[in-house]
Amino acid sequence: MKVVHIINGPNLNLLGTREPEIYGSLTFEDYLGTLRARFSQIKIEYFQTNHEGSIIDYLQKVGFENIGVILNAGGYTHTSIAIRDTIAAITAPVIEVHISDIHRREAFRKHSYLTEMCIGFISGQGLEGYSLAIEELLDL
Repeated sequence: MKVVHIINGPNLNLLGTREPEIYGSLTFEDYLGTLRARFSQIKIEYFQTNHEGSIIDYLQKVGFENIGVILNAGGYTHTSIAIRDTIAAITAPVIEVHISDIHRREAFRKHSYLTEMCIGFISGQGLEGYSLAIEELLDL
C-alpha cells in the first residue's frame, strides 16, 4: 500500500483552539479521519512535533521509501535552513502546506526557506490544503 506522511510542526497540535479565526475550529485529528476515509486506497501516517530536530529525524526516516511527504513546518518555515537541507537530501517528494495564506499575514511569514526544495506549495486553503496535496502526490 502506498504511504503518505503528513508532518505538522510547532503549535499545530493546538488546531481547534488556537486562533480559530485564522485556523478554524476543527482539530487536525478530526480532519485526519476525514482524510483517511477520502483516501482509503493509501495509508496516511501522521506526525506532529514542536521540535525542529524531530521534524528532521522524521524526514530522514521516511524520506527515501514513500510516495510522498506533506509538510506544514509551522514557524520553522520561515527560519529553518536545517529542514530545507533535509528536504534537499531526501528522495521522497515533499509538498509544503500552510492552512492560512502566509502571503497575506505578517511580513516575516511571507518568506519560506522550504518552498524551493518542495515539488509543490499550497497556502490559504484551510485544512483542505492537505487533501489537495495528497491529490497532487497521487498524480505523480
